[in-house]
Amino acid sequence: MNNEDNILKAANLKTTKKRMMILSVLNNSDSPLTSEDILEQASREVNINLSTVYRALNTLTEKNILLKQLSNDGKTYYQINNREHKHQLICSLCNKVVLVNCCPLKKFENDLCGETGFTITSHNLEFTGICPECAKKL
Repeated sequence: MNNEDNILKAANLKTTKKRMMILSVLNNSDSPLTSEDILEQASREVNINLSTVYRALNTLTEKNILLKQLSNDGKTYYQINNREHKHQLICSLCNKVVLVNCCPLKKFENDLCGETGFTITSHNLEFTGICPECAKKL
């Protein structure tokens, strides 16, 4: 059994080629992807259309397998929910997304928990700017 199959079975979802392909595309991506990006990559391997991608993404998001985020560019991005919060840099010109691996907010999060009594389960931080490739073109 592969990782995608295990993820679907753990969520009590039927294992289909299309769901497994969507999860595989997201697992192999270095950054969050739009539904169109997922369709483009998945359709190289299986016969799939955009409405099927949307239905699968909605189901996988409802089951908390995927994280869904509306970005400043107006697009919705998806990524595997590996139970870790996400930080990213987004180019405002080409919309390139770069994940930030460290968390500069850990102390702030702990302070907030202490002050408010909340148990913070996740957070997202998004920086918008211009990537090096686009900056060269300016």
